[in-house]
Amino acid sequence: MARIVLTNASVVFGTTDLSAYCTSIALNTSYDIVETTGFGDTAKKRIAGLQDNSVSFEWNQDYATSALEATIYPLLGTAVTVVVKPVATTVGPTNPSYTFSALISEWQPLSGGVGELATVSTTFPISGTITKATA
Repeated sequence: MARIVLTNASVVFGTTDLSAYCTSIALNTSYDIVETTGFGDTAKKRIAGLQDNSVSFEWNQDYATSALEATIYPLLGTAVTVVVKPVATTVGPTNPSYTFSALISEWQPLSGGVGELATVSTTFPISGTITKATA
């Protein structure tokens, strides 16, 4: 089984490539757990309910025109199509793309201490499902 070290991941918001500002990504999927236990059962029974997806990023802040701040800040309160890939090359079986609609629900325009790099941590809820493509 091949291993991968993330050194050239791709992060695109709408049509803007933000890969150069991103230092970490976590695409999360979970399901609500719905209990179906009934009288006479001797153990709890459960089924998967609704899917609940989110995506977390760590960013290096940049305030220049056409940079991170200029892209994300105007999107606050709206949903945007995001496409992420492990490697910024052609999509294929060993380099899938994940496409989803992220609700830009938070933004921390300034974070850091004296002498530290200005960074931003975000977690955006995903509206709907995540589409995985391998071709």
